[in-house]
Amino acid sequence: MKKSLVIVGAVLSLVACNKEGAAPVNGLKTAYVDTSKLFEKSDELKAWEDKAKVKEDELKRDMQKDDQQLRMEAAALEGEAKAKGMQWAQMKAQQLQQRQQELTGKYQQLQEKFSKEEGTKHDSILSRMQKFIKAYGKKKGYDYIFGTVDASNVIYAKDSYDITNEIIKEVNDTYKSSGKAEETTTAEKK
Repeated sequence: MKKSLVIVGAVLSLVACNKEGAAPVNGLKTAYVDTSKLFEKSDELKAWEDKAKVKEDELKRDMQKDDQQLRMEAAALEGEAKAKGMQWAQMKAQQLQQRQQELTGKYQQLQEKFSKEEGTKHDSILSRMQKFIKAYGKKKGYDYIFGTVDASNVIYAKDSYDITNEIIKEVNDTYKSSGKAEETTTAEKK
């Protein structure tokens, strides 16, 4: 009888000592993070996406400006072709076509470079988040922290195991206190 009271007391104390809301499972402290929610509410990812959108829009504007310039030159050629002859018109049309190909190649290279840089930056942010969650798990004494997404390995878990909001708050606080939020905002204003 005394042994069973001691065991029940030990179990109750383990559950009561767990302040984070995630209950130990078979002696293990587990939790999960809804990664899609984390990514959606991450200030750093939002700032990065905004910055990437600005760069992408600038690239599109430059492409449209160059395309419009070529169209205007082509239209002007039609008028001059009658006065300067067919051979001159063919030579100028060939030059315009060559410039169009060069511009197309240039913008393809810029888009590839942009995509590669943005992919690297995105991977870097995700890697930092993973490291942050690992450090958070160690600091808070978790044995496992699972990640969920739309098609996840965690199909069901009690809400008390969800530490997503805690992680979002700490990730955003860390980002803001690192000064990177201010750097990003300043860079975007320029």
